[in-house]
Amino acid sequence: MADSVNNPAHYTQGSIETIDYMESVLTKDELLGSYKFNVLKYVSRERYKNGLEDLKKARWYLNRLIEYLENNAVTR
Repeated sequence: MADSVNNPAHYTQGSIETIDYMESVLTKDELLGSYKFNVLKYVSRERYKNGLEDLKKARWYLNRLIEYLENNAVTR
């Protein structure tokens, strides 16, 4: 069964997932900004588009942001 939150089929058409590519080419600030952007995007559109699925996508990006900060000892 397809998992449209954690592993959308349209993001895995090539040999690398889009998120992995983004993480390999973006600067730290660009990457952190992209995570935050996606959290805000999915939370903001939740009631107009995909409901609970969008909130789960927001959580996925928030978890990715937290994991990055924990693993890279980024302090602000």
